[in-house]
Amino acid sequence: MLTIGQLAAYAGVTTRAVRHYHQIGLLPEPERDAAGYRRYGTAAVVSLIKIRTLANAGVPLSRIGQMLEADASTFAAAVQRIDRDLRDEIDRLETSRKQIAQLTDADSLALPPEILAYLDRLREIGASERIVEGERDGWILVAARWPQSVPEVMAAKFAQLEDPRLVRLYRLLSEIVEGGGGDDDPRLVEAVDIMVEMAEEAYAAGELGLTGMDDGDDLAIGLLDALLVEADPRARRVLDLMRERGWTGWTRLERLDLT
Repeated sequence: MLTIGQLAAYAGVTTRAVRHYHQIGLLPEPERDAAGYRRYGTAAVVSLIKIRTLANAGVPLSRIGQMLEADASTFAAAVQRIDRDLRDEIDRLETSRKQIAQLTDADSLALPPEILAYLDRLREIGASERIVEGERDGWILVAARWPQSVPEVMAAKFAQLEDPRLVRLYRLLSEIVEGGGGDDDPRLVEAVDIMVEMAEEAYAAGELGLTGMDDGDDLAIGLLDALLVEADPRARRVLDLMRERGWTGWTRLERLDLT
């Protein structure tokens, strides 16, 4: 007859594990002897070794009891089910590993490669890190709502960066957000002038907006606009100046009839 320590050592588990198996009903708990000790026989050793083997193989403890009592065919069927579950879990973990490997930095969280490349391009043209961070958060919203449109939208955004006025706009906005000026910062007027000039040209050419994004989803557009205002309260001043020049909105630019 073995003590709990001897039983655990023989089966290759801890005494804590043995007590846990007692608590959940996997291993019967013997009565104490006259000296107050529990003593285990051969059957307990065999059962514990079976439990340890199944647990080490990945069988959930909740299933081990049924498997210990199953006949050969039922046992085989249970093993097949567990094997399928394990393969599904392995596939899920492999997918997670691939996703984790792609998260090389904070920018890569929830963003596809096309947008990451665009953010890097903004840095190259002189956009400040605060501007890039704001763009990143906005593109996270876009990628979640219109994932199928990202390649086309990014191609258009890269093409727009060939316009020196847009490069100037990003640098100007970077100076504004880093400079800490107020609503009366004259650079806000210059920024709006650039935005209006480009909007007028796009409107005349029938190219206003980004294809695939504006599908009437007012909630998504509202979130994007709100993100800008939350990031910098001076955005409200920009919106007011845009309206004075005949334009409303930010993400969804619309021309106003001022006549």
